Amino acid sequence: MEKAKQSTKKVFFSGVLLLSVSTMLVKVLGLIYKIPMLSYLGSEGMGYFHSAYELYALFCIIATAGLPVALSVLVSEALARGETNAVGRIYRAAMAVFLALGTLGTLIMLVLADRFCAWIKSDNAYTCVISIAPTLFFVCVSSAVRGYFQGHQRMLPTALSQLIEAVGKLAFGLLFARIALERGAATPQVAAAAGWGLTLGSAVATLYLLIEKARCRETAPMRTEPAPRIPYRRVWRRLARLAIPMTLGASLVSLTKLIDMAMILRRLQAIGYTEALANEAYGSYTTLALSVYGLLPTLLNSVFLPLVPMLTSAIAAGDREKQTQMVETSYRLTAFFALPASLAISAFAHPVLTLLFHGETDAIAIAAPLLSMLGGSVFLSCMISASNSVLHAYQVVNRPILSLVAGALVKIAVAYVLIGLPSVGLMGAPVSTLLCNATVVLMNLAFASRLCNRLSLKEIFFTPLWISCVAVGVPFGLYLFFTAQFGFSMLTSVVCMLLAVLLYAVLFFACGAVSREDLCALPMGERLCGVLVRLKLLEK
Repeated sequence: MEKAKQSTKKVFFSGVLLLSVSTMLVKVLGLIYKIPMLSYLGSEGMGYFHSAYELYALFCIIATAGLPVALSVLVSEALARGETNAVGRIYRAAMAVFLALGTLGTLIMLVLADRFCAWIKSDNAYTCVISIAPTLFFVCVSSAVRGYFQGHQRMLPTALSQLIEAVGKLAFGLLFARIALERGAATPQVAAAAGWGLTLGSAVATLYLLIEKARCRETAPMRTEPAPRIPYRRVWRRLARLAIPMTLGASLVSLTKLIDMAMILRRLQAIGYTEALANEAYGSYTTLALSVYGLLPTLLNSVFLPLVPMLTSAIAAGDREKQTQMVETSYRLTAFFALPASLAISAFAHPVLTLLFHGETDAIAIAAPLLSMLGGSVFLSCMISASNSVLHAYQVVNRPILSLVAGALVKIAVAYVLIGLPSVGLMGAPVSTLLCNATVVLMNLAFASRLCNRLSLKEIFFTPLWISCVAVGVPFGLYLFFTAQFGFSMLTSVVCMLLAVLLYAVLFFACGAVSREDLCALPMGERLCGVLVRLKLLEK
């Protein structure tokens, strides 16, 4: 029995690791996609594209944030009971829901596209909304099949479909945009062509999943008696009960982004920007600054996934000391990974963007100061994920939603006031993000402190903070000195950034910043500890 449990756990973490690697690759491909696309569309065209994409993202989150997870839970439960016939009915009932949501969402986007564009004061985004709208249908179908496979603990189809979708989006989007450019299309039409590339990439990924599903056969332990026929209505009720709490939180985040986008475009035009200039500024902000800002939180979310079941086990066992240890480990590791990156992004925003988007001088000039301000939010964004995971492990799913609502209200109020000030303008967007994230983190930390023993936040964050300040501060001082003496140089920038990484690694191990137990909580932590012991960087 113990061997079976270990085998199941091994399969689970292998699947989680596979999905984590896939998610990281998709995120990197998304960044790579934006680099040449910016040269095709320009900042203005990227503004139209992202305006349409944020509307699509909201509908996509509503339709798919919780339902695939809920479907995977129902499928895995039926398989555990040996009810293979029930699995088929569960899948068909769920697919009907996904088809309905995908069709309805696509129609709503198509019908209300003009009103949406009028609301955000970006009429030129209309054709882009139309081109992206069918993507929602394909994503809903894909989500149903992914939930089915995840219920079977088969993560490979999901991982491959994500990669196919990302590669298809990159290849078709760039191809269609280039064809539109060669035909002399205007910027809004070129952005719409890129949107059709996104739709076709999603369609190809959906086709792959449907082929895999057609090849799949149900396998489960045999029952001695035939399983009762499950009514579709019961399946729909359970799907709703499981999916709605997850969907609410995710939808709130997406809705905040949509309101933020509308706020930026409307408030910039209120202080004198034209529609084209407002979209150019918004395109630079989203394509350059937000792309770099969002990369690290996605990567860290994958690294810390195993901490959640460990904390859940400690909670189930009633081990208060173990609970506190796991929560502190989660926060401490987040700080050690995210704090230096957060400070480095703030300090080296201009060289980082120049390295990634070489040649886009105007866009970099707009985005670099915005990314410097967003740098502080990187750590806070990572802490939101870590603290939400802690609260979910304690099964208090309403509290993360409460903190997100409070953060969203802060963000909207601050953005409305600051962006409307000509002296602040677009800088109000990253400031509002910083204050929003800080609000969410403080509330989540307060909630978590009441659930386990009192956390010593000073002990958790002090060491990572001073190490990060020294490791980033010294190379940044050198960067400023050489830039003042000899002018900006990409070589100097890269050398200083590498020096920051090296100095942080030296201080990290010299101070014994984390324990063996902390590292063992990470994926493949035992192997990592073994390597560090052999290199004499960690005590046995």
